[in-house]
Amino acid sequence: MSAHAAALEALRSWSAPSMRQTVLRDEFVAHLVAHPDGLTRACSSGHLTAGALVLSSDLEAVLLNLHGRARRWFHFGGHWETGDADLLATASREATEESGVPALAVHPEPVHLDRHEVEFCRGHDRTAHLDVRYAALAPAGAGARVSDESLDVRWWPLDVLPELEPEMRELIALARARLQEPLSSLAPAE
Repeated sequence: MSAHAAALEALRSWSAPSMRQTVLRDEFVAHLVAHPDGLTRACSSGHLTAGALVLSSDLEAVLLNLHGRARRWFHFGGHWETGDADLLATASREATEESGVPALAVHPEPVHLDRHEVEFCRGHDRTAHLDVRYAALAPAGAGARVSDESLDVRWWPLDVLPELEPEMRELIALARARLQEPLSSLAPAE
């Protein structure tokens, strides 16, 4: 199955947690149906990206990165690349590369969607990122390192979070709830 077909299947089968998320899911599906290149940066009207919110093994802390360009705290994520089998693979790869945490256990189903406009995305003055977000569990005692894309990477206790966009707080709550479910479906990222 192509990565495009896998993305369509993952989104079409996803049970969104709210009406707002259902609307975004339907928008993402329509975008992929209309744009066979909708996973790639070449798609000028917007393209899907994927990432993962990393939580500590006890679900009491979240690992965030201070994004280099945006200068705000976010989850880890980025663009689909040719070697990625699907959006889950993109999210797993990006979270591992950007956090420096090996053996992340990434839940196989998306947990949250977000659409945002970005400036200067490789070849486009302005485009949309249609972000598919997953939840990831770090191994006990996991450290982290700063990547080239971040100014800082830090563990934050859930009761002492930095200033965050409301959608990031929603993502944290949804990811934590998802990871509190039985963890038998989780497999470490490759």
